[in-house]
Amino acid sequence: MRLIATTLFAATALLATNVMANADLAKKSNCFACHTVDKKLVGPAYQDVARKYAGDKSAEARLVEKVKKGGSGAWKDQGIVVPMPPNSTVKDEDIRTLVRWILSGAK
Repeated sequence: MRLIATTLFAATALLATNVMANADLAKKSNCFACHTVDKKLVGPAYQDVARKYAGDKSAEARLVEKVKKGGSGAWKDQGIVVPMPPNSTVKDEDIRTLVRWILSGAK
């Protein structure tokens, strides 16, 4: 029983650390200048992004490219007309990590 409790505690701590690390990465990468987790700011909320692309197998690759190169128009129906600028100074592996975090609901 102790082993199970210890394993669950370690897994929970690891997941919590990973979420914090991704939020910290978003902050370090200046993502929160335009986005929040749960409210539209300049760009869509991360939870709205996760809902929009839920079940879309190609979403990760497309969003990685959009974050890297910038984009516009995908959220026009939500009243978001400011284009997202390119994020060419953010490492590709960091962009992929951020996109995965966002698609998981930024939790």
